[in-house]
Amino acid sequence: MRPLTADSLRGVWATLLLPLNADDSIDFRRLESQAQALGETSVAGLYAHGTAGEFQTLTEDEFDRVNEVLAAVRKPFQIGASHPSAQVQLDRVERAAKLAPGAIQVIAPDWLPLHPAELLSFLRRVAEVAGDVPLVLYNPPHAKTAVSPQQLCQLAEAVPSLIGLKTAGGDRAWFDEALQSGLAIFVPGHFLASMTLLGAHGSYSNVAALSPDGAVATAADLDVERRVAEFFAAHVVPLQQAGLSNPALDKFLAAVGGWADAGTRVRWPMQAATEAQVAAARPAARSLLPELFRDSW
Repeated sequence: MRPLTADSLRGVWATLLLPLNADDSIDFRRLESQAQALGETSVAGLYAHGTAGEFQTLTEDEFDRVNEVLAAVRKPFQIGASHPSAQVQLDRVERAAKLAPGAIQVIAPDWLPLHPAELLSFLRRVAEVAGDVPLVLYNPPHAKTAVSPQQLCQLAEAVPSLIGLKTAGGDRAWFDEALQSGLAIFVPGHFLASMTLLGAHGSYSNVAALSPDGAVATAADLDVERRVAEFFAAHVVPLQQAGLSNPALDKFLAAVGGWADAGTRVRWPMQAATEAQVAAARPAARSLLPELFRDSW
């Protein structure tokens, strides 16, 4: 596809979730079905290998096969090349670039925090290997290397192919400084409406895990955002407090939404939500958030 730019990277993007068999192998038939279902939605595009895609658990063969499924969908797509190892990540970038995605998503290597000069060296080399494919930097709150708005501006100037950032966002002062970088700023789906008012450009969306079309339709709706927070407080936060990971929570949301058969199972040793927890949340989601679900339109 045509490379994305900082100006064209916009909107609600949805991730592929790994459907797993009982032995933790990927059910590629169900993955293809899920990808096709997402391809028929109104989301701006698809991506793979973010946190919700359990990227750190994949073998290199699995990484390549998931990319082939993603690239076969008639929809703009981005490939996450993230891995805790810089060396593995560089290899993933090289292979991902051959599929000509709109962008490649990367993280700062994640065992030790990087000095600013080390992060710059990493991004410059990744950009060289990616060639004409631009980069998006994932910098979630749990990242070992936290990138400040000031550093973000320096990176954007030094690495011209860096076009976007995935971040938890911040207050108005944070956005005022981060936006000086000229990058597309992407924030969590459940904060998109309020953070758009501060300057955010889109989301790699957890709300899209619940309902892809609904996430797009309500992206600017502050009242829906308030009620999403209410639903999360009642049904997601308790699971998080019980130790469930972000991939498990996104699969829980997809199961509640019921738009695809991704299942709730996550790879060992992570634990999954139960069918009883999904069943308890499903009527609450439809009652509290009817705008998200096609059967209420």
